[in-house]
Amino acid sequence: MAAGVRSRAHRRPNVVGGLAGFAWLLVVIVPVYYVVITSLRDQEGFFSSNPLVPPEEPTLDSYRLVLENDFLRYLGNSVVVTLATVAITVTVSLLAAYYVVRADTRFSRLTYRSFLLGLAIPLQATIIPVYYLIVQAQLYDTLLAIILPSAAFAIPLTVVILANFLRDVPGELFESMRLDGAGHWRVVWSLVLPLTRPAVVTVAVYDALQVWNGFLFPLILTQSPDQRLLPLALWSFQGQFTVNIPAVLAAVVLSTLPVLALYILGRRQLVSGLTAGFSR
Repeated sequence: MAAGVRSRAHRRPNVVGGLAGFAWLLVVIVPVYYVVITSLRDQEGFFSSNPLVPPEEPTLDSYRLVLENDFLRYLGNSVVVTLATVAITVTVSLLAAYYVVRADTRFSRLTYRSFLLGLAIPLQATIIPVYYLIVQAQLYDTLLAIILPSAAFAIPLTVVILANFLRDVPGELFESMRLDGAGHWRVVWSLVLPLTRPAVVTVAVYDALQVWNGFLFPLILTQSPDQRLLPLALWSFQGQFTVNIPAVLAAVVLSTLPVLALYILGRRQLVSGLTAGFSR
Protein backbone atom coordinates (compact mmCIF):
# COMPACT_ATOMS: atom_id res chain seq x y z
CA MET A 1 0.00 0.00 0.00
CA ALA A 2 2.77 2.39 0.93
CA ALA A 3 4.60 1.53 -2.27
CA GLY A 4 1.49 2.39 -4.31
CA VAL A 5 1.14 5.74 -2.58
CA ARG A 6 4.79 6.56 -3.27
CA SER A 7 4.38 5.52 -6.90
CA ARG A 8 1.36 7.80 -7.39
CA ALA A 9 3.19 10.63 -5.67
CA HIS A 10 6.18 10.08 -7.92
CA ARG A 11 3.95 10.29 -11.03
CA ARG A 12 2.25 13.48 -9.86
CA PRO A 13 2.79 16.15 -12.53
CA ASN A 14 4.85 19.19 -11.66
CA VAL A 15 2.32 21.87 -12.58
CA VAL A 16 4.42 24.77 -11.32
CA GLY A 17 7.50 23.57 -13.20
CA GLY A 18 5.47 23.05 -16.37
CA LEU A 19 3.96 26.53 -16.20
CA ALA A 20 7.37 28.07 -15.54
CA GLY A 21 8.85 26.18 -18.49
CA PHE A 22 6.00 27.30 -20.75
CA ALA A 23 6.45 30.91 -19.63
CA TRP A 24 10.16 30.74 -20.37
CA LEU A 25 9.39 29.22 -23.79
CA LEU A 26 7.19 32.22 -24.55
CA VAL A 27 9.93 34.61 -23.45
CA VAL A 28 12.33 32.96 -25.88
CA ILE A 29 10.03 32.22 -28.82
CA VAL A 30 8.05 35.47 -29.05
CA PRO A 31 11.04 37.68 -30.00
CA VAL A 32 12.17 35.09 -32.56
CA TYR A 33 8.64 34.93 -33.99
CA TYR A 34 8.50 38.74 -34.15
CA VAL A 35 11.82 38.99 -35.98
CA VAL A 36 10.86 36.38 -38.58
CA ILE A 37 7.38 37.69 -39.40
CA THR A 38 8.57 41.31 -39.45
CA SER A 39 11.31 40.44 -41.94
CA LEU A 40 8.54 39.17 -44.27
CA ARG A 41 6.69 42.51 -44.27
CA ASP A 42 7.22 45.43 -46.59
CA GLN A 43 8.23 48.78 -45.23
CA GLU A 44 4.71 50.22 -45.36
CA GLY A 45 3.16 47.14 -43.76
CA PHE A 46 5.41 47.41 -40.75
CA PHE A 47 3.86 50.72 -39.66
CA SER A 48 0.24 49.96 -40.57
CA SER A 49 -0.40 46.50 -39.07
CA ASN A 50 -0.30 44.66 -35.77
CA PRO A 51 3.36 43.63 -35.24
CA LEU A 52 2.43 40.17 -33.88
CA VAL A 53 -0.02 39.26 -36.65
CA PRO A 54 1.50 37.47 -39.67
CA PRO A 55 1.48 39.61 -42.83
CA GLU A 56 -1.38 39.00 -45.24
CA GLU A 57 1.00 39.21 -48.20
CA PRO A 58 4.48 38.01 -47.16
CA THR A 59 7.31 39.34 -49.27
CA LEU A 60 11.03 38.66 -49.60
CA ASP A 61 11.84 42.19 -50.74
CA SER A 62 13.73 42.91 -47.52
CA TYR A 63 15.93 39.85 -48.01
CA ARG A 64 16.64 40.85 -51.60
CA LEU A 65 17.55 44.36 -50.48
CA VAL A 66 19.97 43.02 -47.87
CA LEU A 67 21.61 40.60 -50.31
CA GLU A 68 22.08 43.42 -52.81
CA ASN A 69 24.04 45.42 -50.20
CA ASP A 70 27.13 43.17 -49.98
CA PHE A 71 25.68 40.87 -47.34
CA LEU A 72 27.28 37.81 -48.93
CA ARG A 73 30.70 39.44 -48.70
CA TYR A 74 30.25 40.06 -44.98
CA LEU A 75 28.95 36.53 -44.56
CA GLY A 76 32.00 35.12 -46.31
CA ASN A 77 34.32 37.17 -44.11
CA SER A 78 32.62 35.89 -40.96
CA VAL A 79 32.80 32.29 -42.18
CA VAL A 80 36.53 32.59 -42.96
CA VAL A 81 37.34 34.22 -39.62
CA THR A 82 35.23 31.75 -37.63
CA LEU A 83 36.59 28.62 -39.33
CA ALA A 84 40.20 29.78 -39.11
CA THR A 85 39.88 30.82 -35.47
CA VAL A 86 38.20 27.57 -34.43
CA ALA A 87 40.76 25.48 -36.33
CA ILE A 88 43.69 27.27 -34.67
CA THR A 89 42.07 27.24 -31.23
CA VAL A 90 41.08 23.57 -31.20
CA THR A 91 44.39 22.35 -32.66
CA VAL A 92 46.60 24.32 -30.26
CA SER A 93 44.34 23.63 -27.27
CA LEU A 94 44.15 19.88 -27.86
CA LEU A 95 47.93 19.59 -28.09
CA ALA A 96 48.39 21.82 -25.04
CA ALA A 97 45.84 19.85 -23.02
CA TYR A 98 47.57 16.58 -23.96
CA TYR A 99 50.91 17.96 -22.80
CA VAL A 100 49.48 19.35 -19.56
CA VAL A 101 47.79 16.06 -18.65
CA ARG A 102 50.44 13.57 -19.76
CA ALA A 103 53.71 15.41 -19.02
CA ASP A 104 53.12 15.75 -15.25
CA THR A 105 56.17 17.97 -14.76
CA ARG A 106 56.68 21.24 -12.96
CA PHE A 107 56.71 23.12 -16.26
CA SER A 108 53.44 21.49 -17.38
CA ARG A 109 51.76 22.48 -14.12
CA LEU A 110 53.07 26.03 -14.54
CA THR A 111 51.72 26.02 -18.10
CA TYR A 112 48.28 24.98 -16.88
CA ARG A 113 48.30 27.74 -14.26
CA SER A 114 49.17 30.21 -17.01
CA PHE A 115 46.08 29.16 -18.95
CA LEU A 116 44.00 29.58 -15.80
CA LEU A 117 45.44 33.07 -15.41
CA GLY A 118 44.37 33.80 -18.98
CA LEU A 119 40.75 33.27 -17.95
CA ALA A 120 41.00 36.21 -15.57
CA ILE A 121 42.14 38.73 -18.21
CA PRO A 122 39.16 40.54 -19.78
CA LEU A 123 39.30 41.23 -23.48
CA GLN A 124 38.30 44.87 -23.06
CA ALA A 125 41.30 45.55 -20.80
CA THR A 126 43.78 44.47 -23.48
CA ILE A 127 42.27 46.07 -26.57
CA ILE A 128 44.82 48.94 -26.66
CA PRO A 129 47.92 46.67 -26.45
CA VAL A 130 46.32 44.31 -28.99
CA TYR A 131 45.66 47.24 -31.33
CA TYR A 132 49.26 48.39 -30.95
CA LEU A 133 50.66 44.91 -31.69
CA ILE A 134 48.43 44.48 -34.73
CA VAL A 135 49.50 47.84 -36.14
CA GLN A 136 53.19 47.10 -35.50
CA ALA A 137 52.80 43.72 -37.24
CA GLN A 138 51.21 45.52 -40.24
CA LEU A 139 48.09 43.39 -39.97
CA TYR A 140 45.63 46.21 -39.33
CA ASP A 141 42.47 46.12 -41.48
CA THR A 142 42.91 42.46 -42.41
CA LEU A 143 40.98 39.36 -41.45
CA LEU A 144 44.13 37.98 -39.83
CA ALA A 145 44.00 40.89 -37.38
CA ILE A 146 40.73 39.41 -36.05
CA ILE A 147 41.68 35.73 -36.29
CA LEU A 148 44.86 35.82 -34.19
CA PRO A 149 43.54 37.76 -31.14
CA SER A 150 40.27 35.82 -31.20
CA ALA A 151 42.16 32.52 -31.11
CA ALA A 152 44.48 33.78 -28.37
CA PHE A 153 41.58 34.69 -26.08
CA ALA A 154 39.70 31.46 -26.83
CA ILE A 155 42.61 29.10 -26.11
CA PRO A 156 42.73 29.32 -22.26
CA LEU A 157 39.15 28.21 -21.65
CA THR A 158 39.38 25.57 -24.38
CA VAL A 159 42.55 24.10 -22.85
CA VAL A 160 40.96 23.93 -19.40
CA ILE A 161 37.89 22.09 -20.73
CA LEU A 162 39.86 19.62 -22.87
CA ALA A 163 42.36 18.96 -20.08
CA ASN A 164 39.53 18.03 -17.69
CA PHE A 165 38.21 15.56 -20.26
CA LEU A 166 41.64 14.08 -20.89
CA ARG A 167 42.15 13.45 -17.18
CA ASP A 168 39.21 11.03 -17.31
CA VAL A 169 40.87 8.90 -20.01
CA PRO A 170 42.42 5.82 -18.34
CA GLY A 171 46.21 6.00 -18.26
CA GLU A 172 46.41 2.34 -19.28
CA LEU A 173 45.24 3.27 -22.77
CA PHE A 174 48.13 5.67 -23.19
CA GLU A 175 50.62 3.16 -21.83
CA SER A 176 49.39 0.40 -24.13
CA MET A 177 49.83 2.61 -27.18
CA ARG A 178 53.29 3.63 -26.02
CA LEU A 179 54.23 -0.05 -25.61
CA ASP A 180 53.02 -0.65 -29.17
CA GLY A 181 55.51 1.94 -30.36
CA ALA A 182 53.08 4.79 -31.04
CA GLY A 183 54.54 8.28 -30.91
CA HIS A 184 52.87 11.34 -29.46
CA TRP A 185 51.31 12.39 -32.75
CA ARG A 186 49.84 8.91 -33.26
CA VAL A 187 48.48 8.89 -29.71
CA VAL A 188 46.82 12.26 -30.21
CA TRP A 189 45.31 11.27 -33.56
CA SER A 190 44.25 7.69 -32.77
CA LEU A 191 43.38 7.91 -29.08
CA VAL A 192 42.97 11.45 -27.75
CA LEU A 193 40.92 12.89 -30.60
CA PRO A 194 38.35 10.04 -30.83
CA LEU A 195 37.84 9.84 -27.05
CA THR A 196 37.48 13.61 -26.63
CA ARG A 197 35.33 14.17 -29.71
CA PRO A 198 32.25 15.32 -27.73
CA ALA A 199 34.40 17.81 -25.83
CA VAL A 200 36.09 18.99 -29.03
CA VAL A 201 32.75 19.57 -30.73
CA THR A 202 31.42 21.36 -27.66
CA VAL A 203 34.32 23.81 -27.42
CA ALA A 204 34.36 24.24 -31.20
CA VAL A 205 30.69 25.28 -31.24
CA TYR A 206 31.19 27.54 -28.22
CA ASP A 207 34.26 29.22 -29.72
CA ALA A 208 32.53 29.58 -33.08
CA LEU A 209 29.60 31.37 -31.45
CA GLN A 210 31.94 33.73 -29.60
CA VAL A 211 33.81 34.63 -32.77
CA TRP A 212 30.66 34.83 -34.91
CA ASN A 213 29.02 37.28 -32.51
CA GLY A 214 32.21 39.18 -31.70
CA PHE A 215 31.94 42.94 -32.21
CA LEU A 216 34.88 44.61 -30.47
CA PHE A 217 37.75 43.17 -32.54
CA PRO A 218 36.09 43.87 -35.93
CA LEU A 219 35.23 47.39 -34.77
CA ILE A 220 38.73 48.27 -33.52
CA LEU A 221 41.00 46.24 -35.82
CA THR A 222 39.31 46.79 -39.19
CA GLN A 223 38.25 49.87 -41.07
CA SER A 224 37.41 49.24 -44.72
CA PRO A 225 33.97 47.90 -45.72
CA ASP A 226 35.62 44.96 -47.51
CA GLN A 227 36.83 43.56 -44.17
CA ARG A 228 33.58 43.88 -42.24
CA LEU A 229 32.14 40.92 -40.39
CA LEU A 230 28.44 40.31 -39.86
CA PRO A 231 28.07 41.96 -36.42
CA LEU A 232 29.68 45.14 -37.74
CA ALA A 233 27.66 44.87 -40.96
CA LEU A 234 24.41 44.61 -38.98
CA TRP A 235 25.40 47.75 -37.14
CA SER A 236 26.00 49.53 -40.44
CA PHE A 237 22.71 48.20 -41.82
CA GLN A 238 20.95 49.72 -38.82
CA GLY A 239 22.32 53.10 -39.80
CA GLN A 240 21.75 52.59 -43.51
CA PHE A 241 18.16 51.32 -43.22
CA THR A 242 17.10 53.51 -40.32
CA VAL A 243 13.37 53.45 -41.08
CA ASN A 244 13.36 50.11 -42.91
CA ILE A 245 13.00 47.83 -39.90
CA PRO A 246 12.06 44.74 -41.98
CA ALA A 247 15.37 45.01 -43.86
CA VAL A 248 17.38 45.18 -40.64
CA LEU A 249 15.57 42.15 -39.20
CA ALA A 250 16.00 40.28 -42.49
CA ALA A 251 19.75 40.78 -42.09
CA VAL A 252 19.47 39.42 -38.53
CA VAL A 253 17.65 36.30 -39.76
CA LEU A 254 20.21 35.67 -42.49
CA SER A 255 23.09 36.07 -40.04
CA THR A 256 21.66 33.41 -37.71
CA LEU A 257 21.18 30.72 -40.38
CA PRO A 258 24.84 29.51 -40.40
CA VAL A 259 24.81 29.25 -36.59
CA LEU A 260 21.56 27.28 -36.73
CA ALA A 261 23.04 24.94 -39.33
CA LEU A 262 26.13 24.45 -37.14
CA TYR A 263 23.95 23.50 -34.19
CA ILE A 264 21.89 21.04 -36.26
CA LEU A 265 25.02 19.31 -37.55
CA GLY A 266 26.73 19.06 -34.16
CA ARG A 267 23.81 18.80 -31.76
CA ARG A 268 24.38 15.15 -30.80
CA GLN A 269 28.06 15.61 -30.01
CA LEU A 270 27.26 18.93 -28.31
CA VAL A 271 24.68 17.40 -25.98
CA SER A 272 26.99 14.46 -25.29
CA GLY A 273 29.81 16.82 -24.37
CA LEU A 274 27.62 18.97 -22.14
CA THR A 275 26.20 15.99 -20.25
CA ALA A 276 29.40 13.93 -20.04
CA GLY A 277 30.15 15.14 -16.54
CA PHE A 278 26.77 13.89 -15.28
CA SER A 279 27.20 10.38 -16.72
CA ARG A 280 30.52 9.65 -14.97
